[in-house]
Amino acid sequence: MTTKSTAAATEILRYTAFTSDPSGGNPAGVVLDAARLGEEEMLAIAAEVGYSETAFITAGDAASRRFRLRYFSPLAEVAFCGHATVATAVALAGRIGPGELLFDTPVGEIGVATETGADRVGRATLTSAPTHSRPAEDAEADAALAALGWTREELDPALPPHVAFGGNHHLVLAAATRARLASLSYDFDALGDVMRSYGWTTVQLVWREDGRLFHARDPFPVGGVVEDPATGAAAAAFGGYLRAIGEATTIRIRQGEDMGRPSDLLVAIDPADARVRVTGHAVPVAG
Repeated sequence: MTTKSTAAATEILRYTAFTSDPSGGNPAGVVLDAARLGEEEMLAIAAEVGYSETAFITAGDAASRRFRLRYFSPLAEVAFCGHATVATAVALAGRIGPGELLFDTPVGEIGVATETGADRVGRATLTSAPTHSRPAEDAEADAALAALGWTREELDPALPPHVAFGGNHHLVLAAATRARLASLSYDFDALGDVMRSYGWTTVQLVWREDGRLFHARDPFPVGGVVEDPATGAAAAAFGGYLRAIGEATTIRIRQGEDMGRPSDLLVAIDPADARVRVTGHAVPVAG
């Protein structure tokens, strides 16, 4: 559950988010005391941990329940990461007790409500930065589709391609069938180049099973990761996307099933509020 990093013997906690099963969800590293770490040390720790993101608390205290939080993938700093936020919030709740937390992140203030439960499983609801979404330009969508090996005929016409923001920018592409979503084999380098050229953090691939249940997959080549099994930031952005196309409601996202790490994300969308609330469980895992 804890390990000692070669970078200044820093204590690293390991949690998996958006699941109550240690074998599911998306693992994240959590460093609760990173006040003395520089950027190069944090990046080295994230690379050593090897998860899609590791979160670092660089300032704050338990009395105020306000903390400064930064996120690093194995390759670079990331402005915002939802699953690492949930993991950090649950880890903190285990140390200082459940309740409201406030994280100062590179994208602004992120409030998180936490609960603790049995068997060291916690639950957290994060409130995202204000979301927005716009239709993807043809060149953007076509470049991503080519790298994915998808065609426009395989997309759901009821859910048009968008570039959505919920702390980071994500291209949203909706498959017309579950089979198309399940068959994901893409050009890692080509998609990474497309994403870097447009400033996207992930590509949010979704399939709608019914009005309130979606399945998702999120390639993350710009972070050095083929796919994320749960992506809270993309879920928040997707909530903003649904709000933008007039489908504000509470939805459930199932992610990670095709990777063997099933994850559940509850996404609450308010037509009167640009912020989106994303809820999930988190549980510690062995290092």
